[in-house]
Amino acid sequence: MAKQIITLYHAAQKPITKDQHALGNAFIIVLLMMVWSSEIQNLAISIAAFMVAIVLATREFIQCFMGFIYYLGARPFRVGDWIQMNNVIGEVVEMDWAKTALLEVDPETFNYTGKHVYVPNSQLVTQTVRNLNFLRRYKLHSFNIVNEPTVNAYSLLPAFRASAHAHCDYFRDVAERYKGLIERHLEQDFIQIDPEVEIKTNELAKVVVKVSLFCPTAEAHELEHKMCSDWLSLWFEALEKSACPPNTSSTSQSLGETV
Repeated sequence: MAKQIITLYHAAQKPITKDQHALGNAFIIVLLMMVWSSEIQNLAISIAAFMVAIVLATREFIQCFMGFIYYLGARPFRVGDWIQMNNVIGEVVEMDWAKTALLEVDPETFNYTGKHVYVPNSQLVTQTVRNLNFLRRYKLHSFNIVNEPTVNAYSLLPAFRASAHAHCDYFRDVAERYKGLIERHLEQDFIQIDPEVEIKTNELAKVVVKVSLFCPTAEAHELEHKMCSDWLSLWFEALEKSACPPNTSSTSQSLGETV
């Protein structure tokens, strides 16, 4: 009897079809996704971020290599030159296909700061590169002297120009040769050897004396201090003269003679 019941039970069962098997697997997958949805989302975001980082890094490497190719073709500078890249001034000490190494130079004093700056070669294509090699020995230097409008500044110009020329006489011959070298290289005349002095006023109605000169880079600030000292000496001398009271005795005598 038991044997017959088991036989009838197996006969009553229907075989599982392929569609039912696939539907069961899909249901299990959906159930797992519902349970692990947050983990799967985080994994997808991580994979996407990783792929984006790879794309950006590859793009940067390609741009660096293209910048190196541009350098080989254009030769805007060479190792040992002073250049300006992205507001950084320095001497080129090393270069490869990925980067340019600079020994940083202070833009105010043109002295070495001792810092190394590494610039990616991609900036050779995307940024302006200025070759400042001619500034290593001579530079165009300018500065302003500001005074109160208490003295006629134009009356001091002849004496000040003479003293400024005297400070620059000892390097004039070398400056002439260096001027010719720079202007031939740039194919443009723009350098004046003699110091130029210009007087103007600012928005506060103060007297501004602007001095421009072509001088050795290492001595620019020393020359500026000397010329400032000369101008202030002339200024205070004229100020003292203008502040002296008139000679009353001579004035009275001349008035008496007139009467």
